[in-house]
Amino acid sequence: MAGKESQRDGERGEPCGALSIASDAADSSAVLTPHGTLDSRTYRTLRDRIIKAALDEPKAVIVDVSDLEVPAESAWAVFTSARWHVGRWPEVPIMLVCGHVAGRSAIARTGVTRRVPVYSTVQAACDAVSRAGRPPVRHRARATLPAEVSSLRRARELAAGWLNAWSQADMTPVTQVVVTALVENVLQHTDSAPDIRLESDGSAVTVAVEDASHVPAGLREEPTEAPSGLRIVAALCRAWGNAPTPSGKTVWAVLGPENRL
Repeated sequence: MAGKESQRDGERGEPCGALSIASDAADSSAVLTPHGTLDSRTYRTLRDRIIKAALDEPKAVIVDVSDLEVPAESAWAVFTSARWHVGRWPEVPIMLVCGHVAGRSAIARTGVTRRVPVYSTVQAACDAVSRAGRPPVRHRARATLPAEVSSLRRARELAAGWLNAWSQADMTPVTQVVVTALVENVLQHTDSAPDIRLESDGSAVTVAVEDASHVPAGLREEPTEAPSGLRIVAALCRAWGNAPTPSGKTVWAVLGPENRL
């Protein structure tokens, strides 16, 4: 595998240098198996595929690195980076599998295992997920809206309907403000059709909006200006952030009962 310059991403069929990534599932976990070389050319490709798999919210993302060539041990940090991106949302564990002792030792030397455990087999990783217990039940809803101003009103309507169905109507006002700001950010700064997602665990509500731009969302207004856009999001939510994906990014915000308006 190593040295082949135009392999394909196993799910999307996109060129990604000397790396291909096969995807599968086991016991409700996503299993990714990269083949080829992990280096500065392929680091981001692997990281973003792991994050994308986590955003689909399986029980865990298990990455089998047994056949991965890693010329520089520092490249193993890709898994710490991916874990950092999904640590606050969607909180899906990332686990590694390596079938040989040398690889597991190399991973341990880098300190990656402090956040991302490594197992000898996929089954051992799945068993560890099972021992951790069942994840909390979540309500989820999702819709892709057109890249039009009318999507602002539609996003508010959808949020209100979903939260009412989940018996969380008290979270509607703040959720509508946040989803409006996130969708407006997509319409102003990209040509994308915003893909909105709402989730609830019965207490906190997560709003996530995906677009096709790789530019991270950030607080661009001057502090002296009236708060708008993402500054409103930052002021109203418990936490917010960006999650890169192969096709762009997802901007998310977590709202707790303390954020109700």
